Amino acid sequence: MLVLWDIDHTLLDAGPAGRDAYAAAFQAVAGRPLTAPWQFDGRTELAAATEVLQAHGIDPADGTLDRFLDQLVTQFRAYADGIATEGRALPSAAAALAAVGALHGVHQSVLTGNLYPLAVMKLTAFGLADHLDLRLGAYGGDAYERTDLPAHAFARVERELGRPHRPEDTVIVGDTLRDVATARAAGTRIVAVATGSVGADALAAAGADVVLTDLADTAATLHAITGRPRRGPEQP
Repeated sequence: MLVLWDIDHTLLDAGPAGRDAYAAAFQAVAGRPLTAPWQFDGRTELAAATEVLQAHGIDPADGTLDRFLDQLVTQFRAYADGIATEGRALPSAAAALAAVGALHGVHQSVLTGNLYPLAVMKLTAFGLADHLDLRLGAYGGDAYERTDLPAHAFARVERELGRPHRPEDTVIVGDTLRDVATARAAGTRIVAVATGSVGADALAAAGADVVLTDLADTAATLHAITGRPRRGPEQP
């Protein structure tokens, strides 16, 4: 089995320093403050960065998008201490990762909108990276649409582990409607966690196989990932 975890608002919250780093990257590239409203909502970094630039009237072509992505990595490194002190791992995230990682025959990695360097920085800051095989994941620089990310993870599993991987042997864990849509498009199971901006009822209505209010109950998390699908909010 392959378990692919979303990062932001599923496993951790990078806090205000993460948002400050993003604003600093925009300022460095655009020469003016980031002011137009926008949200990630599960977008890949390629999509989010493109839309942020366009929302401010900036053409992402001619290398501007690449410079913005490079600045994101630079600024997140500069703000790493603030992210570690002002952000947090979500309750029982480490326990959930440890419990899933202890299961026989299970590999776990990430399916995230973050660029690979940002994913590593965030997970390392909160002591979560060691639970995950980040060779097998899919990242926000792999594709524009999140629904295209699972194919990248499956290809990495085949390359790194030396065997093909089937979507039906995969569970995605995430907190947004895009996580649910990605799983449905890829033919995987989806365990949705209502720890972000989307409520449990909306996640269930979107087609999540199981909805957890959070990861606090490790036994419930394990059951959701390994047990038979059940609709609606999971009860302790």
